[in-house]
Amino acid sequence: MDIAARIRKIPDFPKPGILFYDISTLLIDPAVWRETVRRLADLARSFRPDVLAAIESRGFLIASPLALELGVGFTMVRKVGKLPGVVVSHSYDLEYGSDTLQMAEGLVPRGARVLVVDDLVATGGTAAATVELLRKVGAEPVGALFLIELVHLGGMARLGVEGRALLRFDGT
Repeated sequence: MDIAARIRKIPDFPKPGILFYDISTLLIDPAVWRETVRRLADLARSFRPDVLAAIESRGFLIASPLALELGVGFTMVRKVGKLPGVVVSHSYDLEYGSDTLQMAEGLVPRGARVLVVDDLVATGGTAAATVELLRKVGAEPVGALFLIELVHLGGMARLGVEGRALLRFDGT
């Protein structure tokens, strides 16, 4: 099954010059989505994670069924103000400005092997910040897994852990 061919590419979204890789075309087809999750699970297994840490929000779509397939836990990494209770925060710099990520305090045990999961890695800034957030809570980030890598943007090199992607595109 050619999963890459099933992804819709939308030019100039969300702004001119950006080519958006729309994964909703995978989600709508249960056979394609099942195969996508199965292939991602194959890539994830060698990391031997205890927990998947998914980045808001499309990462949640991928990590939830993936955690079930792998039989591991799943936690959410979110923007400020989206999680209830006590949270741990990590601020980081972007190309133009800064941002902050948060996760619930105490959900991920110290020393847990955690695999970062998101739909796409571009420049890698948010995924690298997630790795640092996991270290801050005492977890052991063992890698990062993505459905799509935009190779030409070099984000995998910025992660601070091994990164893998099911699909690789050069931005065209």
